[in-house]
Amino acid sequence: MRILYGVVGEGMGHATRSSVILEHLTQQHDVHVVVSGRARDYLAQRFENVHKIWGLTIQYEGNSVRKLGTLLENLKGALTGLPKNVNAYFDLIDEFRPEVVVSDFESFSYLYAKNHLLPVISVDNMQIINRCKHEPSLLDGYQRNFELTKSIVKAKLPRCFHYLVATFFYPEVRKDRTTLVPSILRPEILAAKSEPGEHLLVYQTSTTNTDLMSALEQSGLPCRVYGVRRGIQVDQVERNLTFRPFSEAGFIDDLATARAVIAGGGYTLMSEAVYLHKPVLSLPVQGQFEQTLNALYLQQLGYGRHAEVLDKPTLDAFLADVPRCADNLRAYSQDGNRLMLEALDEQIALAAASRS
Repeated sequence: MRILYGVVGEGMGHATRSSVILEHLTQQHDVHVVVSGRARDYLAQRFENVHKIWGLTIQYEGNSVRKLGTLLENLKGALTGLPKNVNAYFDLIDEFRPEVVVSDFESFSYLYAKNHLLPVISVDNMQIINRCKHEPSLLDGYQRNFELTKSIVKAKLPRCFHYLVATFFYPEVRKDRTTLVPSILRPEILAAKSEPGEHLLVYQTSTTNTDLMSALEQSGLPCRVYGVRRGIQVDQVERNLTFRPFSEAGFIDDLATARAVIAGGGYTLMSEAVYLHKPVLSLPVQGQFEQTLNALYLQQLGYGRHAEVLDKPTLDAFLADVPRCADNLRAYSQDGNRLMLEALDEQIALAAASRS
């Protein structure tokens, strides 16, 4: 079967998750991928027929989204990116003619499907915001941000053939054509051996969050920090902080042997830490409620803590709570990616049958 697979390029979590699914799909089907941002280079190294398109970007200041800067940057990109995307899609129509579309929160593959009456299967973690019920007590103080984010997610990929939602928390499903499945994990994570360690693994996508670095330095604990100094080629050690260049193998080893994890609220790393039974202190990027929701559920399950900012009292309280969180995490398990991949195969078959 010919499948068009769309991947949103903002954040590498979508790329690593899609890599697992594409490895499975390309063994059975003819697949073309459309992807934007840094995710394109990641996927192009692993698969054939990966097409770059323009996509949204996010700019940060501290641990918050720069709303005006993000808007201006995306308007600038749209002026040149949109025409190129249209041409790319015309080329795909002429040369590939997909039968089914799978979208990881990516709009252009979805629009292509709708314009050509093709079934769309949504595969991501975002749709849990719109397609499940969430307790009012969980959302206390965040209701306005929740409703705004819910409306955006709802408008992103409406009326798909089916929604497969990757998750480590399981609220009640409120909409038909929705299946919650365990998190999609890289083979390297599934193969990693979780061991106790002394260091904190710190992952930060914003390079301007200086408050976080100050609090970590005050802790005196060994911290292995990724994402803050993106251009470095070797470790840079400053007192108890070791700034590390990105290495997939090194990062996974540091994760598997960490005492605990300090990161944003991004779903991919959080789900990997949960699988490896590593407590997480989640500092969601302000202005991205999806991250806040992940952190709230993480805290509700007793797998970690949610915080708006990191200071020494917050860090000390989390470290004191690490043993309790580790005990709670021991009960978490999943059978690799089997349930997700079986559900996807089933929905692709049903989608193809719906066109006959």
